[in-house]
Amino acid sequence: MTPRCAAIIPARYASSRFPGKPLALIAGKPMIQWVYERARLAKGFDHLLVATDDDRILETVLSFGGKAVMTPSDLPSGTDRVAWVARDLDVDVVVNLQGDEPLIEPDALELVVATLISDDEAVMATLARRVYDGEELRHHDTARVVMDYRQRALYFSRAAVPFARDVQDITQWPGHYTYYDQIGLYAYRKPFLLAYKDLPYSQLEQAEKLEQLRALENGYILKVGLCDFHPICVDVPEHLAAVEHRMKEMGIAR
Repeated sequence: MTPRCAAIIPARYASSRFPGKPLALIAGKPMIQWVYERARLAKGFDHLLVATDDDRILETVLSFGGKAVMTPSDLPSGTDRVAWVARDLDVDVVVNLQGDEPLIEPDALELVVATLISDDEAVMATLARRVYDGEELRHHDTARVVMDYRQRALYFSRAAVPFARDVQDITQWPGHYTYYDQIGLYAYRKPFLLAYKDLPYSQLEQAEKLEQLRALENGYILKVGLCDFHPICVDVPEHLAAVEHRMKEMGIAR
């Protein structure tokens, strides 16, 4: 049976690194509109919603014809915001799409759902792309994932894992072992998502500041789908120019 799916975009105004980020203009349109319109191209979704705690974001989404839901302002994370909205939806699978992914590929949304439902024991899924350029392994703002032969996650880290002990130059590691960068996109089975927010804040999660480790440390199965998608996330204002340049290269912006 085909699962009923929802894609929910958590968006908050009060970001310490980039206040008002969802409303930042890229090629004349607010970023949240780009994310929403790219997600709307994905097939198989019964619901597409923005979950926000800010009237300005809500009004912006409604102004371009999108759907949005106001959430309590005291929710601690985007995942909590997604779960708060999902609880009232008649769906089987919920995708958490970050509001700072204006270049998200519609195929990626479809793939993360397919990845989850391909494994009956998995309660959560994400995507990863193979790293070929060893220079990327020097950066710690991206999560890496190691997985077993069934593409179930073993661990996520901001460090380059596995550690190639016998190869001194980190830029040469991808020539000896396989490395994957995680794409910050998640699909959950709805019952797990509603329970996930109540799991204890795990030690590994605290150390790496990666909330997906909470699922692993509590013994849940997280499936990983492989893709070639290389996102440009907007973390700080300086990233806007790079995104706009990529959009013009892709022909989706002038």
